[in-house]
Amino acid sequence: MPYIETLFLITVNNFLKIISEKKHILADGATGTNLFAMGLETGDPPEPWNVNHAERIRALHQGFVDAGSDIFLTNSFGGTAFRLKLHQFENRVFELNKAAAIIAREVADKADRLVVVAGSMVPTGEIIEPHGVMSSKEATEAFKMQAEGLVEGGVDVLWLETMYAMEELEAALEAVKEFGLPVCATMSFDTAGKTMMGITPANLSIKAKDLGLLGFGANCGIGASDLLATITDISRHVDPDTTVIAKANCGIPEFKDGSIVYTGTEKLMADYVHLAMNSGAKIIGGYCGTTFGHIKAMRQAMDEHQMNGSPSMPDIEEKIGKMSKGSRAIFLGDDSSPVKKRRSRRSK
Repeated sequence: MPYIETLFLITVNNFLKIISEKKHILADGATGTNLFAMGLETGDPPEPWNVNHAERIRALHQGFVDAGSDIFLTNSFGGTAFRLKLHQFENRVFELNKAAAIIAREVADKADRLVVVAGSMVPTGEIIEPHGVMSSKEATEAFKMQAEGLVEGGVDVLWLETMYAMEELEAALEAVKEFGLPVCATMSFDTAGKTMMGITPANLSIKAKDLGLLGFGANCGIGASDLLATITDISRHVDPDTTVIAKANCGIPEFKDGSIVYTGTEKLMADYVHLAMNSGAKIIGGYCGTTFGHIKAMRQAMDEHQMNGSPSMPDIEEKIGKMSKGSRAIFLGDDSSPVKKRRSRRSK
């Protein structure tokens, strides 16, 4: 009887591959800012564009890839039924999220280098009991429905971003665990150095070890200097080889001529990359206001960077701008300020 040798092709997940191969990884920039420039109207959801204007979403992703991003997020920020219901699209959750992932996958696969697709998932917009009216089960079901579309469309990693409550983060993680993909999470911290529900960077760092996250950190918030304070505090609570994520807004938002404008220059965002790398971040990108031009400058900064030790507060404030009082305390390792208690929505 002839001997038959069977060869098994083992597929390595792209996200696991890139974090093992690269010391630092460049993420993308803003979705909304760039889609507004393409014609999205204020107040309109971007997710239907995955079907109605797929070429524009493709151009968004291609712009970031061309600028040098190693990872980019799908156009699925508001992709849960809770958020889509605001625009009467709650019955299209799977369709719109799958379409978002398919477009992103096509762009990534055509690149001449390894590019990772991250499936963007954010809070539902509701607050979990007892502070709100949404149950953990309802949140889990909503996240699972969204994740099904993203996974079917071909994302490499599920990316839980702009989180503010540990209960909702845990509900999202419960929803996605069955898919077997890597999961990353970032929380949004305000000028008090905490999330809206009182979570500190240290709280996240300690909890993340038990949640099975392959990467975690901060995104959005206010300005880049405040986010760097957050990253500094996270880094002091984790092992040096932890995948810490930093996605800062492009400067401080200002209201001009009827719209929100972000003040960050390409130089400011390049300086932010240098400071973020020295502060312990491994995956670095932009958020609100960050254009293709900013990402290109950030790519150059990352490629030319030489590690130089953790920056001081004066270093950050001189290059990026003043930190808020709360962020200064976080930077210095003081997260003892009292947590603001929120009234239960059931009591109203």
